[in-house]
Amino acid sequence: MTLLDGKKISNDIKNEIAAEVQKMKDNGEKVPHLAAVLVGDDGASLTYVGSKVRACERIGFESTLVKLPNTTTEVELLKKIKELNEDDAIDGFIIQLPLPPQINEQKVLMAVDPHKDVDGFHPENFGKMALDMSTFIPATPFGILELLERYKVETKGKHTVVIGRSHIVGRPMSILMSRKGWPGNSTVTLTHSRTEDLSKITKEADIIISALGVPKFVKADMVKDGVVIIDVGITRVPDENHPKGYVITGDVDFEKVSEKASFITPVPGGVGPMTIAMLLKNTLLAREQRSEK
Repeated sequence: MTLLDGKKISNDIKNEIAAEVQKMKDNGEKVPHLAAVLVGDDGASLTYVGSKVRACERIGFESTLVKLPNTTTEVELLKKIKELNEDDAIDGFIIQLPLPPQINEQKVLMAVDPHKDVDGFHPENFGKMALDMSTFIPATPFGILELLERYKVETKGKHTVVIGRSHIVGRPMSILMSRKGWPGNSTVTLTHSRTEDLSKITKEADIIISALGVPKFVKADMVKDGVVIIDVGITRVPDENHPKGYVITGDVDFEKVSEKASFITPVPGGVGPMTIAMLLKNTLLAREQRSEK
């Protein structure tokens, strides 16, 4: 069994990007600038945005954190997005989700300039991805592709089962794994909470990508020997014996399933670290595209 070490690969990618940024500085070019918009004070969002800002500092990016109160209206947020769209200093920006209930998430994501949409959520970018055109791939799916590529996991002709149909992970992964090229060229089954006899399908899978958000949902008796497991799930499970009072658990029963798997991602330390690394990579791509105009 080989551990797909997202922590190590994400560090490798950050070092590669830092080297590119240093070349830009040496040539007197503008370095990439990533902005993040955070509405409210959700704990998990604060932590996640903070880690993005620190990652930018480490690799030499400029970064801006736009913090708005929980009472921000949709009109106020759309005005801020318009400002970021028109700001030539900003190469890419993200709107940290979830947003407060008074704001229409879809309307907000639609307002982001597709050329600055480094999260890859805008319909224009999603459509380009589906058509196999050059675009920003959503950071988590992009990270999964990078893990498969760097560990040389064979995907051609394999049966990939995706569990979960979210627009952020499940649906894009089903498109990307079936595309021509590598990683890709696999036969994909997209499953979800309404799929009947799911274990029958997962037992036939060569590769399982689970993004359901249900702790230890995928059991050892649901997979075959030699399966490749990509666990995207990340859930806080209360644990009185842990100093923090909780443990981070994935969708997969790691202890038992790892005994059958050929490759498997740990949680934490698998897909999670890759998401921020690929967001940075998308920002670098955005800077390069803007400099070519």
